[in-house]
Amino acid sequence: MTGFSSTTGTQGGYSWILEIRGVNAKGLDLRLRLPEQLAALERPMRAELSAKFSRGNVGLTLRLEHTDTSGRVVIDDGVLDAYLDAAIRVRFKAREKGLKLASSKATDFLGLRGVVASGDATAADIPTDQIMASFREAVEAFGAMRVAEGTALAAVLSEHLDQVAALTTGAVELAEARLGQMADTLAINLARVMDNVDAADPDRVAQELAMLAVKADVTEEVNRLAAHVDAARALLEGDGAIGRKLDFLMQEFNREANTLCSKSGTTDLTRVGLDLKAVIDQMREQVQNVE
Repeated sequence: MTGFSSTTGTQGGYSWILEIRGVNAKGLDLRLRLPEQLAALERPMRAELSAKFSRGNVGLTLRLEHTDTSGRVVIDDGVLDAYLDAAIRVRFKAREKGLKLASSKATDFLGLRGVVASGDATAADIPTDQIMASFREAVEAFGAMRVAEGTALAAVLSEHLDQVAALTTGAVELAEARLGQMADTLAINLARVMDNVDAADPDRVAQELAMLAVKADVTEEVNRLAAHVDAARALLEGDGAIGRKLDFLMQEFNREANTLCSKSGTTDLTRVGLDLKAVIDQMREQVQNVE
């Protein structure tokens, strides 16, 4: 199911925006984009998302900004020492070669990469607890949106199941009416065969015609369709992930509708079978959105 949530926060000179987006998928695919300084949060975030959701392409984006405007400048002593040692070695080498270098100024080193850490977030002072709290808030909001969508989908699927049930009832009525027609047709055909085929075994002819009637019987198909409707309703009324179970049921619905069409024998019953297939196709599309 689709969903979106966003949370923001500010703490200790840092601000952040956390967004979660989800689209439909058969399995669960998590994609997290975190600042390098917060890479350690990826594992617990993945664990909580996996425990909460079972289907969907879910993307999480976290943007972090250092908002401290106090003007504090942080010098990375280790980086500065490395640059100074390198400068000393260069100066000695230059003297050995008889080269004279210009004097270095302190400001020359301040512009070197990594010496000044002002405005850059470091893992030590980032409020990770507050960020995780924002993450959990976003997860709850994201889940609530998916639940709301699931409720709406359940209502749509319930309407489709009502249509399937009504069409199945119509198929039963048409099949029962067809029994009388088939009996009359069989009687006429049997009389015609008995009149025109002297050597035919009457019992064998009657048996063959009865077998044709059995092959044309759709009682099992409509009974299974009714059972599938009940099973789907039970899933919609239950808890937990039901998407894959519903997807399997849709395949069973489609199989019975196809068999009904192939055995219909009358225009009216064929029309019911085609209507069933149309509704089932609509349900299958909706079921792809169900977790």
